[in-house]
Amino acid sequence: MSDNERPLSALPSPRARAAAFVAVLVAGFAGGLIGFTLVKLQCDGSCAAPRGIGLLVGAVVAAAGMSIVAVLVLRAVGEWRQIEQRDRARRS
Repeated sequence: MSDNERPLSALPSPRARAAAFVAVLVAGFAGGLIGFTLVKLQCDGSCAAPRGIGLLVGAVVAAAGMSIVAVLVLRAVGEWRQIEQRDRARRS
């Protein structure tokens, strides 16, 4: 069953959900890398704990931000699909 044939639902397609999940993972990785590197550049000596904290905070903040964006995009796609289906029904 294609996306056009399936009944209208608030649940996004599995491909869209998988893409959103991958985007959150990539953002978390990038945020962790940025947080780690930021602390690494500013710290002298033994900095294992601050680097770990920078990595954790960067990863969590970036993943949380991307999850918000992903949810908004998935909702927008659902609304777009609903509007297209309504317009198709009016034309028929």
